[in-house]
Amino acid sequence: MSVVAFIVIAFMLTAYVLLDGYDLGVAAVTPLVARTDREREGSMRSIGPFWNGNEVWLIAAGGALFALFPQAYASAFSGFYLPLIVVLWLLMFRGIAIELRSHFPSEIWHQFWDACFFASSVLLILLFGVALGNLLRGVPLGPQGYFSGTFDELLNPYALLVGIFAVVALAMHGAVFLVLRIDGPAVQRVRRLVTRLWPAVVVLYVAVTAATLAERGIGFSWIDVIPVLTLVALGALLFFSINGRERGAFIASSLFLASLLLQAAVTMYPYLIPSLPPRKGGISIFDASPSPVALASALTVVIVGLVVVIIYSVLVARQMAGKIVVED
Repeated sequence: MSVVAFIVIAFMLTAYVLLDGYDLGVAAVTPLVARTDREREGSMRSIGPFWNGNEVWLIAAGGALFALFPQAYASAFSGFYLPLIVVLWLLMFRGIAIELRSHFPSEIWHQFWDACFFASSVLLILLFGVALGNLLRGVPLGPQGYFSGTFDELLNPYALLVGIFAVVALAMHGAVFLVLRIDGPAVQRVRRLVTRLWPAVVVLYVAVTAATLAERGIGFSWIDVIPVLTLVALGALLFFSINGRERGAFIASSLFLASLLLQAAVTMYPYLIPSLPPRKGGISIFDASPSPVALASALTVVIVGLVVVIIYSVLVARQMAGKIVVED
């Protein structure tokens, strides 16, 4: 059951990255493609029906981690407490920016909230990427399994590289989604941005993969097949973007991100929080789970809730599908 619980947590986090990832990505690319106030408003409207529902996946994943692996939850909060508080504030600023931007017609008011929308979203991506980089690299854990390092240790070169890669990759994901959602003069600029971000994503992906192999010392195994799928998805994304096949490009972008997270999950397995020396291994899914009865009960509740969230997400996506016309 511990393996099933690990897969459920990985699935929920992947869904969050794919869904809220395009929200964050839209915010990251808006200053690059939106030249007028109406175009910036159109970017926000493109994610308006989805962003708050997409964030449910993050909340659900946190609740599932607490229920299924309480020891890992406690250890994560002991080490990442300050970053998690920062993430909470950034999530609030992002939501406030979306909701308050249109309350007054003042151009200065709009520019202020546009800046908050952009900065909070980019910093969120960076922090999530740094957190993932530290989990892939390993964190210093004490004898009791709690974080024993300092905050500056989390900002190591490898984690920052993963964070930068996350910013560029989700910016491209957001641009692909924006092409799918808006119609108007900005669309061609967004298309050009996708093709310009694509080489940067490829270079950073290769750099992160090489750095991960150097950090973890992984030998050849079946996991080495996954990067091939990742590169195929990247190639399909560029092909669909160049040929104007918007839906195909978005699907390819989603598969690209999903393959990255699959690589991360397989690399970490069976550990939820890998540890740096001198502690060996880290907190595994078998050590962090509660009793079999408690795990089975929690897993049942989580899966039922997961089905409800999936149904809600599908219904919202179908109901709010279509393009938004953005005019000057």
